[in-house]
Amino acid sequence: MTIKKSAQSSWHGDIKSGKGEISTESGALDNQPYGFNTRFEDKPGTNPEELIAAAHSACFSMALSLALTEANYVADNIETKAIVSLDEVADGFAISHIVLKVTAQIDDISQPLFEQLCQQTKQDCPISKLMNTEISLTTHLNQ
Repeated sequence: MTIKKSAQSSWHGDIKSGKGEISTESGALDNQPYGFNTRFEDKPGTNPEELIAAAHSACFSMALSLALTEANYVADNIETKAIVSLDEVADGFAISHIVLKVTAQIDDISQPLFEQLCQQTKQDCPISKLMNTEISLTTHLNQ
């Protein structure tokens, strides 16, 4: 099975004063603005790193749900925050690190098993597999 999803973006102008829009096939993003100021100056709009963080956190939560289901557990709640670090390097910029912070409410699961499933999910999540950077993980189990 192959699943294909798409997004498109446009850009107008130079790097500093130019602006772009990004849209997704589903319509979740519809001409959402992005630009130098949304990426480097915290102005309203989105940026590629934020979109990567959103994709990674959503993918991880779904993948952890799958791992829990396969281990005969169901989460009442999984919250995953992804923090993507964009750093200046010798040849420009690079995503150097992603931190995944996972908090979950799962009845009757042990802390060691929860941590094991989270670590395995970090390896198995399709977005994690895509990233060529260090990914660290912190977990918190509410019981």
